[in-house]
Amino acid sequence: MPRDKHPDPTREETLLKLGQLDGVDDAAWLDVIAKMDEVYSQLVQDEIALEEKNAQLEQSQQFIFSLLSAMSDVLVACDDAGRIEETNAALRELVGLSEAELRGTPLPDLLADAASVQRIAQALTTTPRGGSTIEIDLRDAHGQPVPVDLNITPRFNAAGQRVGHVFVGRPMGELKRAYHQLREAHEALKRTQQQLLHSEKMASLGRLVAGVAHELNNPISFVLGNVHALQRYTERLREYLGAIHANAGADEQAALRARLRIDHLLSDLPSLMEGTLEGAHRTADIVQGLKRFSAMDRGERSEVDLNGVIERAIHWVRKGTAPSFTVHWTPGPACTVNGNAGQLLQVVMNLVQNAYDAAATRERSDPAMWITLQCEGDAARLVLRDNGPGIASEHLSRIFDPFFTTKPVGKGTGLGLSISYGIVEQHGGRLGAGNHADGGAEFVLELPLAK
Repeated sequence: MPRDKHPDPTREETLLKLGQLDGVDDAAWLDVIAKMDEVYSQLVQDEIALEEKNAQLEQSQQFIFSLLSAMSDVLVACDDAGRIEETNAALRELVGLSEAELRGTPLPDLLADAASVQRIAQALTTTPRGGSTIEIDLRDAHGQPVPVDLNITPRFNAAGQRVGHVFVGRPMGELKRAYHQLREAHEALKRTQQQLLHSEKMASLGRLVAGVAHELNNPISFVLGNVHALQRYTERLREYLGAIHANAGADEQAALRARLRIDHLLSDLPSLMEGTLEGAHRTADIVQGLKRFSAMDRGERSEVDLNGVIERAIHWVRKGTAPSFTVHWTPGPACTVNGNAGQLLQVVMNLVQNAYDAAATRERSDPAMWITLQCEGDAARLVLRDNGPGIASEHLSRIFDPFFTTKPVGKGTGLGLSISYGIVEQHGGRLGAGNHADGGAEFVLELPLAK
């Protein structure tokens, strides 16, 4: 680029020319030049600072714009007279108007009915500094009313004077849809929970039925054997009595009596009847026990002796799936809690069954567990320990989690301990798990004693 014909003078040339002026010495002009340099440097610094402030302001404006654009709630900022100054994209989309069309428009022009206009007018004059909430109907792009729950907050300037209001709200239709979706999700969760509870209850019932079937087998087999014997004896008696009624001779009757072994039959009848009655009574006792178990499971609460619950749990588990399980347990004095006997039986059965499953491994041929029950102070403390491998340290924190199980696939649902934990909590108690110092897992169940 060509330079000027007369280039700019240097500082020394300028000083020489200034020094030629009458009455002004060189030192004074050097001071003037220094001040000019200082002012110019300050101007440059101010310009840089101003550019930085402008960049920050632009970033702040962009941030505020992005916030307003991202809001799903409608937002309107009005002056003190109710004229619209600022809106967000959600409101413009709802009413179908552009930002230019809305700016300066009185807010009541967007409302769908006179009642909403009256509420807005009252809010503009009576809203406290802390804000308030009203319900109004906006008119959407199709002219239809849309109910909106508005939060109103006044705006103030630096002098503390009110200069307008900010309205933020969400169309109630969206809230209703969200509430409906939440309610459907909650109902689905409740149904799933009920199905899981039913699944675990059926698993417990399966173990109970296995024990009942084994328990009923002996008395029913005994009764059936006796009934068959009585049926044969009945045929002999019918034949002997027929001969008597036919006026057979004494010799014939004696021979028939010996052949049919009537004397042996008559001596055997009392024991047959006694055995049949005993088997029938035993069957009736088992059925009554099942009826009591059914009554326990109706959610009713009463005073329950934990000794009886433990006895039944051990009995049914051993009869069902663990006939070779050695349980060291001695009932003590009555230890009464207030609760649902059926649910408590389900908990103890689950703990006993888990102890057997843990102890009955290939490496151990003598599965066993130890049960102690203590009533101290206001609580009953039940401790169940097995001689299995114990609980791995990484599993201790998850032992009561739903669906967590270390059993093979198909051998456990992972819900037994989780449901048992919930039942114990509902009874105001605590259920904990750990490892005993002598080996094996140890579960501690604490329940408040009945007052």
